[in-house]
Amino acid sequence: MTHAMNLTMPKTPARPSPKITPLSAPYWEAAAQGRLLLQKCASCGKVRHYPRMLCDACYSAQTNWVQASGRGKVHSWTVCHHAFHPSFVVDLPYTLVTVDLEESVRALGRWRGAGLVIGDAVVAQFEQRSEGPELFFTASPRTE
Repeated sequence: MTHAMNLTMPKTPARPSPKITPLSAPYWEAAAQGRLLLQKCASCGKVRHYPRMLCDACYSAQTNWVQASGRGKVHSWTVCHHAFHPSFVVDLPYTLVTVDLEESVRALGRWRGAGLVIGDAVVAQFEQRSEGPELFFTASPRTE
């Protein structure tokens, strides 16, 4: 007795969407426009990223949002060989890069480009996806 096998590939699940809260809404609204916004404490001036309720320097809840330059330097990176969500399997392997932004905070995003060296100059960009904007970094154009 033979059984027919179903050889169709399983459908890739949708990528997770960001959970937008009142706290993070300004960040995601700007990201949808291709802009990187950072929180800045209205009391002591410390810049912070990711969005938080309180300043970790003075504990103030007063916040402003400031436009980031998007420029920074590579702090570290990792090459992902295992997807944390099934929808990312098609992208394997991919590189996540941690960047020290000019505004003295770190940001994490996907890397688009060739090899990385700690300290390399990079620039942030957003890719607009159906699930929401995705932050990625590329090498900064050289200015000589």
